[in-house]
Amino acid sequence: MFKRLWVSLLLLCSTSAAIAEPIPEPGSIAPAFALFDQNGREITLEGLRGQWVVLYFYPKNDTPGCTEEACNFRDDIAQLMAQGATVLGVSIAETASNAQFAAKYHLPFSLLADRDGAVAKRYGAYADWMVVGFAKRYTFLIDPQGKIAKTYLKVDTSKHSAEIIADLKTLNPVRKP
Repeated sequence: MFKRLWVSLLLLCSTSAAIAEPIPEPGSIAPAFALFDQNGREITLEGLRGQWVVLYFYPKNDTPGCTEEACNFRDDIAQLMAQGATVLGVSIAETASNAQFAAKYHLPFSLLADRDGAVAKRYGAYADWMVVGFAKRYTFLIDPQGKIAKTYLKVDTSKHSAEIIADLKTLNPVRKP
């Protein structure tokens, strides 16, 4: 009985993972979104047209890897802005949780509340463990025309911000630091 239940659960979980949306490829149009940040402002991808967007998905506020990644973006924000980039963090969290996380670490960029995971799903960055869903640690660099310029699916939180800055300098060579 227990063995059959276990096999059924595994099949159900694998079926759920199999229907995940594909990760957008570089060169494709970035999926549109409209989400609220930690300050209650609605942020849309369309509203950011004309600038580079660093759209990073992260699993959970105030955990070691997520904190390291966010603080590195915070510490490098001047360099990112010098390259014409806006940083947006996205998690499957409430706006209030994002506000506490941003305040605690003095994060100078928007943390977007993707409460139902709809945006993470459109970017192929949603993990569903049946009981709980969370955003995978994926980043998408979106160009000023709204196309995916680069995807980061294996993120080292200690080096990620610097990696994006280097890529922006390569992809956006007319900008001077």
